[in-house]
Amino acid sequence: MYSAIVFLPLLGFLIAGLGGKKLGDRPSEIITTALLFVSCALSWITFVDVGLHDGHFSAPVLANWLTSGELKIDWSLRIDTLTSVMLIVVTTVSALVHLYSIGYMHEDSSRPRFFAYLSLFTFAMLMLVTSDNLAQMFFGWEGVGLASYLLIGFWYEKPSANAAAIKAFVVNRVGDFGFSLGMFLVFMLTGSIAFDTIFAAAPGLANKSVHAFGLDWNAMTLACLLLFMGAMGKSAQFLLHTWLPDAMEGPTPVSALIHAATMVTAGVFMVARLSPLFEQSATALTVVTLVGGITAFFAATVGLVQNDIKRVIAYSTCSQLGYMFVGLGVGGYALGIFHLFTHAFFKALLFLGAGSVIHALHHEQDMRRMGGLWSKIPVTFACMTIGTLALTGFPMTAGYFSKDAIIEGAFAAGGHSGVAMLAFVLLVVAAGMTSFYSWRLVFMTFFGERRWSEQYRLLHPEHDHGHDDHHHHVGEPHESPLTMMVPLFVLSIGALAAGYLFKGEFIGHAAGEFWRTSLFTGEHNHILHEMHEIPEWVGYAPFAMMVGGFVVALFMYVVAPKVPATLAGKFPALYKFLLNKWYFDELYDKIFVKPAFWLGRLFWKGGDGAIIDRLGPDGVAARVVDGAGFASRLQTGFIYNYAFAMLLGLAALITYGMFSLGGGQ
Repeated sequence: MYSAIVFLPLLGFLIAGLGGKKLGDRPSEIITTALLFVSCALSWITFVDVGLHDGHFSAPVLANWLTSGELKIDWSLRIDTLTSVMLIVVTTVSALVHLYSIGYMHEDSSRPRFFAYLSLFTFAMLMLVTSDNLAQMFFGWEGVGLASYLLIGFWYEKPSANAAAIKAFVVNRVGDFGFSLGMFLVFMLTGSIAFDTIFAAAPGLANKSVHAFGLDWNAMTLACLLLFMGAMGKSAQFLLHTWLPDAMEGPTPVSALIHAATMVTAGVFMVARLSPLFEQSATALTVVTLVGGITAFFAATVGLVQNDIKRVIAYSTCSQLGYMFVGLGVGGYALGIFHLFTHAFFKALLFLGAGSVIHALHHEQDMRRMGGLWSKIPVTFACMTIGTLALTGFPMTAGYFSKDAIIEGAFAAGGHSGVAMLAFVLLVVAAGMTSFYSWRLVFMTFFGERRWSEQYRLLHPEHDHGHDDHHHHVGEPHESPLTMMVPLFVLSIGALAAGYLFKGEFIGHAAGEFWRTSLFTGEHNHILHEMHEIPEWVGYAPFAMMVGGFVVALFMYVVAPKVPATLAGKFPALYKFLLNKWYFDELYDKIFVKPAFWLGRLFWKGGDGAIIDRLGPDGVAARVVDGAGFASRLQTGFIYNYAFAMLLGLAALITYGMFSLGGGQ
């Protein structure tokens, strides 16, 4: 059963990828989607069997990958509670995205290729979460990177899509470099990269030092920081976050699959899986907490002013990933995974809901060209409202249980760490901003004037934002087909009920038994107990911020819609700073991109062109070719030309001999 879960998506990829042209569009869609639903059903069976019933652990070996000296790597599937949670997250969202894509991509001429890429991505992600060693995890890690490159750049005719795909690929390579170094260091320290071996060796390495980069480091701290560098890239944390918003260039189902529930959570999963290592380094956990808190705050500030509906949700994803890392960093590994689990439902719901809005408006994504849609697409409006309630932490929704638990855990850890208390403050402020930009999206999209109509644009030409002509002619909005709406209904149920149904197993009194075979907490780690002893006002703080954000958004975008433009005019520097995402793209362009291009041109023009091509072997060969070309021009094929040349040569020889003999006399 476990093998079927992992390899059915691979089978779908092979069928649609290799035989899609012969099969046709519809069979490719049906086959890949059906295989994903089978994998999803088996994943839920595994979750009930492994996670909820007995929490047993198994790692069946499929085959030996390679053996070299002490290094032995097997292909095996590690099935425990953590894996079972990730299996249902990955396969459920992927299956629903496959179904949704049948309706969303119905006009595209390359549907078999698209569905093949979706299945390839799912297979790589399943290999990652079932890995039993770091090499197998790295295989899945790079596999999802490749698949995301293909999916983000699926519409490769668009230069912006190609640029976004390359950017995602390059930025992730930066993080993957750290992952590789961390993997090498772990092998150097333990002689293995198999999880059971390195987990058993971790306590004995707590005080060991290694010399690297000219300094003496705590071995576990350096290994964990290098591995976390990989997590920062894959999960779009602060400084390595710039690829995530640009990845919105891919089709909307790609955004839901990659950025809502699967690829971007790979870093969170990795830190949780390696909890026996991170528990040996308080410094590494402090760094995880700090980076997570800064990311949650930073991404929320940028989301306040974005106008592209998908970019708002993308920055929301970035911010929520920061919450997850804070949960992990304070030692509450179950807190981070619980939020990963609930977030998958409501964030996939928001992305797919946004896709339904875009579909209704014929590919329009700018919220300034929306408004008044609640009566035109009421089902989509209801689903996105449910997703917004869950994201903002409305009581009894999924986000209420998981996000608020992380905030409470950060406060509880703040009694031992100033960084944890700073993270608590950043998360509470970010909760208010999350509520504001989430309801801003709802109000701009579904309420107010109908800015998508041609009549409105004729009366208000100042609202024309320079889109392509095909975006200007929006017909009457309409609800999406049933294949797109069914996933919204299913995800809405998860966004409402997933937190309440599973809070006991994830973070409640049964959590210790639930996670006993998959998450490790040290003997001094009592965060899940301490978070229940915090002051009462801490529990109300996220709710107060949620209400405050809603009230401000309601006032600014429904009651007094002219206020946002007025504020932007009064504080233009701050508005542009946030609108341009803290100018990280411009800063990286000056620091890294332009110098890299300059260096490349220098080696190309100056080194390869001026030196190697002129003076090196290539240059000598070119001169020989030039000489041969000149000699070939003398070969005319006429006898009188050859006779004349012979006479000239004979005359020159006689002249030389006469002068030579005369000089000798």
